[in-house]
Amino acid sequence: MTADQDGSGTAVCGETELSDSLQTFGAVLKALREAGGFTQEELAARVRYSPAYVAKIEQGRRFPPETLPGKAGEALGPVAGKVLAAAAKTLRRKAGLASWFLQWAGIEEEAITLYAYECRGIPGLLQPEGYIRALFERQLPPLTPDQIERQVAARTERQRLLSERPNTAFSFIIEQCIFERHVGGTAVTKAVIDHLLELGRRTNIEIQVMPTRQEDHTGVDGQMYLAESAGNQWFGYVEGHRSSALITAPGEVSILLQRYGKLRSQALDCRATVGLLEQMRGVL
Repeated sequence: MTADQDGSGTAVCGETELSDSLQTFGAVLKALREAGGFTQEELAARVRYSPAYVAKIEQGRRFPPETLPGKAGEALGPVAGKVLAAAAKTLRRKAGLASWFLQWAGIEEEAITLYAYECRGIPGLLQPEGYIRALFERQLPPLTPDQIERQVAARTERQRLLSERPNTAFSFIIEQCIFERHVGGTAVTKAVIDHLLELGRRTNIEIQVMPTRQEDHTGVDGQMYLAESAGNQWFGYVEGHRSSALITAPGEVSILLQRYGKLRSQALDCRATVGLLEQMRGVL
């Protein structure tokens, strides 16, 4: 199973190829929930996660949060909590790209604040379908048509976060050179710009472009993603070639937050960004 590097989205999405260990954990959680006489909605309310998130954990599509066994133990009993804690430790001892990504995907779904800086491609949550297809059609090793369709469907499904979480504050900083690369051709680039202009009108979505010429630039170490949980804990996420890492150490996350704050001040503000996007679209 490969990681879904759903920042710029240059790697193959592993969401549709479920790992046996995650499926087993999900099946255990479902069995314990049903034995306790709870529906998914009832358990979600007790563990303070969304029903959709609990459903995806039971399906093996999301890595369980560290707090889940304890919260589930309060709802389902101490024995259930111990069983889930033991199962979760087994998962965390398994090194692998998929578990890193699935942990981040779960954090992202429940986040009350989400930041993204991209210097490689349009962030996955902002990609229109034509751009998604252009990425996966150029994937190496090559993908089959069926694989491409699965990746497009998986990424599109994840983008529902933008509409389903209207109280989450989204902030995106995107390098100007990404638009000038014209991935997929002129028509795709026009669609990307139109899509971003439309999304940028939403009150909870802030999009900024980092100009190509910027002498004071804090993003030289590459892309970064940051998320704040409902409990006000911050997490970081970074990617490389077929690799990714979830960052949880407070000191390391603090460094990323400092850098992101500086990047926001260095990028064009939202109004200037709209002007630049409209200008770039006008010359296509």
